[in-house]
Amino acid sequence: MTSLERVDYAHGQTALTGWLARPVAAPRAAIVLYPTIANVTPAAERRARMLAELGYLVLIADFYGVAEGDWPALAKDLRADTDRYRARLAAAVATLSAYPAAAGLALGAVGYCMGGQAALEMARDGQDLRVAATFHGLLETGRPAEPGAIRPRLLVCHGDADPMVPRAQVMAFWEEMDRADANWHFHAYSGVKHGFTDPGSDARGIPAIAYDASADRQSWAAMTALFDEVFAD
Repeated sequence: MTSLERVDYAHGQTALTGWLARPVAAPRAAIVLYPTIANVTPAAERRARMLAELGYLVLIADFYGVAEGDWPALAKDLRADTDRYRARLAAAVATLSAYPAAAGLALGAVGYCMGGQAALEMARDGQDLRVAATFHGLLETGRPAEPGAIRPRLLVCHGDADPMVPRAQVMAFWEEMDRADANWHFHAYSGVKHGFTDPGSDARGIPAIAYDASADRQSWAAMTALFDEVFAD
């Protein structure tokens, strides 16, 4: 099993703790992984290891700088100020970009749930990413993308029965991406709820979330295929 290395970084006065997964061979690219609202969890660590096994250098970002807390309250506070939110997310991109093992590598982002929103916020912010992929990510934003601002190619994998991201939000996102002239792919899985990539979703007893093995496999395959294309050089 790929071990994770602690990476200490900061956003202003907030100390943050990232976790780095290294591939066995020379990395193909460097990926920031934005986790769910619950921050660094075993599910995020598992995905980081899976990406490392595919040849990517991966940094799991830290949203809050605390190991435990009232996650919804912490998330609400962080996202209340778009500038602060994006700066917190960008600190992870800058940290990975400056890491010695990432020297000269192209950058990408992957996100789950709130982390999906985070990856899209980095795209909207004009970060120098080749690709941003999201899984059951939130699509709303406090600052829609400006025309021409989005640099990476986008892959959004969405459960069509996700009550946290209703169809009206999906349509608004499509329109935003078109106005921004973004290069985007949107995969929707019928009957699939929020949290469809996490086998632990069903055990939480929350009606809005459920694991879906097919959507999990298909979305991961879509991401790996796009990464193979984007990072081919």
